[in-house]
Amino acid sequence: MRVFSRLKDKLTAVLSFLIKQRKVRRGSAAVLFLLLFTLIMAFDFVPERVDLVVGQVSPKTYKAQKDLVFEYEEKTTEMRRIAAEKAEKIYAKDPQVIVAVQTDISDLCSKVSEIQGDVGMDTEAKISELKSVLPFVMPDEDISELARRQPHDTEAVENSLNNLVGGVMLAGDGVTQDNLEEAKNALYNQISALSPAKPYDRFSNGAVGRFLRPNTFINYEMTKKKQEEAMAAVPPAMISVKEGEKLIGEAEIVTEEHLVKLQALGLIREKPQVTSILGIFLLVGMLMTSTLVFLYQQNRDIYKHAGHLYLLGMVILVVMGVGKAIIAINVTQWPEFSAQFGYMVPIAAAGMIIALLLDSRLAMLVVAILSLMLGVMTGNQLRFGVVGFIGGITGVYSISKLSQRSDLMRAGIVTSGANVVAIFIMGLVNGSPLALLISSSLALGLINGILSSILTNGLLPFLENTFRITSPVRLLEISNPNNILLKKLLTEAPGTYHHSIIVGNLAEAAADSLGDDSLLVRAGAYYHDIGKIKRPYFFIENQMGAENPHDKLTPSLSTLILTSHVKDGVEMAKEHKLPQGIIDIIEQHHGTSLVSYFYHKALESDRPGTVTEEEFRYEGPKPRSRAAAIVMLADAVEAAVRSLQSPTQGRVEGLVRTIIKDKLNDGQLEECDLTFKDLDVIANSFLRVLTGVFHSRIEYPEANKEIERRKVNGGSRKQLSGKNSC
Repeated sequence: MRVFSRLKDKLTAVLSFLIKQRKVRRGSAAVLFLLLFTLIMAFDFVPERVDLVVGQVSPKTYKAQKDLVFEYEEKTTEMRRIAAEKAEKIYAKDPQVIVAVQTDISDLCSKVSEIQGDVGMDTEAKISELKSVLPFVMPDEDISELARRQPHDTEAVENSLNNLVGGVMLAGDGVTQDNLEEAKNALYNQISALSPAKPYDRFSNGAVGRFLRPNTFINYEMTKKKQEEAMAAVPPAMISVKEGEKLIGEAEIVTEEHLVKLQALGLIREKPQVTSILGIFLLVGMLMTSTLVFLYQQNRDIYKHAGHLYLLGMVILVVMGVGKAIIAINVTQWPEFSAQFGYMVPIAAAGMIIALLLDSRLAMLVVAILSLMLGVMTGNQLRFGVVGFIGGITGVYSISKLSQRSDLMRAGIVTSGANVVAIFIMGLVNGSPLALLISSSLALGLINGILSSILTNGLLPFLENTFRITSPVRLLEISNPNNILLKKLLTEAPGTYHHSIIVGNLAEAAADSLGDDSLLVRAGAYYHDIGKIKRPYFFIENQMGAENPHDKLTPSLSTLILTSHVKDGVEMAKEHKLPQGIIDIIEQHHGTSLVSYFYHKALESDRPGTVTEEEFRYEGPKPRSRAAAIVMLADAVEAAVRSLQSPTQGRVEGLVRTIIKDKLNDGQLEECDLTFKDLDVIANSFLRVLTGVFHSRIEYPEANKEIERRKVNGGSRKQLSGKNSC
């Protein structure tokens, strides 16, 4: 028992170790996805309503849904077999056989002659000896007669018999296995025509029957070549069906040809063969390998992130499963329409989800792969794969510039339009009837686009929460002013709210110019100061002319209060389950910057020697992403420009570039990958926005006159009131 217990502990430890290994987990997941993909593609999970066999009565009428010309392989094989059987056989004579047959006859005759000429034996002895020599049976009276004959009689028979045998074996094609009996009968007749003496007719017949054998044999190499030529000359048996053609009517007896047509059109499915399953398995493996190679070369981050690979596999698996279910639908009232349900498979949903959560280029590749898989699942019908590819590419393109949630619905409509056009074109290529073509393209194309949009909307929240990925849709939701945190910021810290809106505009413009994720940057800017909600009136933008509470606090305490809004903001963001990208921006938007006002105020105190910069800096960390760095710069620029008394264009530009330079010199941009060129682009983007915010106003003459008039009237009233008071 102890041995088994130790063995069990060791196995448990080994399995636990293997499970913890990253490569083992990823390899196991890859094998699982490979098997699941193969299972979906190779097998039908919805059984056919009827299993037609030859000789059965058809339960319904079947019609062709498309034009098709295909080879009837079984019939072609049978026709070629018959042609091979009828092909001319090539024979070759063996001259050694004739010599051997004549030698056998001569040997036998010599033995008989020797016995006949032996004077030392009496008749009885000769009869006994002849019986032992003869290789065939003769009547006793004939043997007795043969024993009394002279040797020269036997020699004459020998010569005649050899001549007859030689003539037959040399004539025409000679003696073959097929005409051996015929040759023997011919010799029997020739012997009978010679009218030999009584014992020699049976002796000759016996010798022919015993020794005659084929001397002509089939030349198998030449004959096989002839058969191959005959088989090659037989054309394949082709079957042609037209769309709408009745293949078999209800209550008709099913024939082999009926089954062949129904199977070729996919109306009834054969059980998958082992070779077919193996082929699909290898195809899926090749496609998975191609995808991984693409990721390794083009997007190493996704390749290294196991969760992203699992997400990719799950999305493909779900769309394939939905597609398999759609293809299995069979509306008996409209068989022609049901046969086109492959057009409804929502490949665009996979493209849109992957583009939103992972990468647009990867989404394009997945769309192409799913289109190929769809073609295989529908019985190698190219038309479904083509429509799926066009719809999928359109879906990916239509959500590339997502700026609001309604864009997802717009993407579904655009995808529907592309599918309608693609289905119509493929119908024209296949020669479908125009009425059916118009109705099917409109219905199936619209359903495909709507289904893709619904599937995308339904799966996004689940996939975002499961794999902790922030999609543009999620960013749009949290950027909505009706969000509970933003509404609270507006009501409790209105100055900070308006500051955040302007920072969002600045940061978004910069991100757009750099080609970065502008949605993430804008959302991060909206929430970067969310921590100020806890103590709004300690921040100048929310004081509205009231008494400044910092006047009664020491610089170090004021700094502690100001810098704590970062930590408070992170806690509030986590409490409200904001995406990690937003939390990172909140945490990093000040980096380790110096609170310079209170630092210098502390230096002016009674004990300047005890003041250090570290006490008056934010805790950090410094911005580690381009998005956090952009929000940091936008935050600093907005606050500084707002404090300008006369914000002319030149002063604003100088201040913007000075602030960016100061952040750079202070080391706040060390951990992000912004280049000097990027900083120049950011500065120019800020200036474009700030020019619109702080543009000069035009003074209206009428308004000035009205102001002067009110001043004069106000002065006159004051004078009058003064006189009356006196």
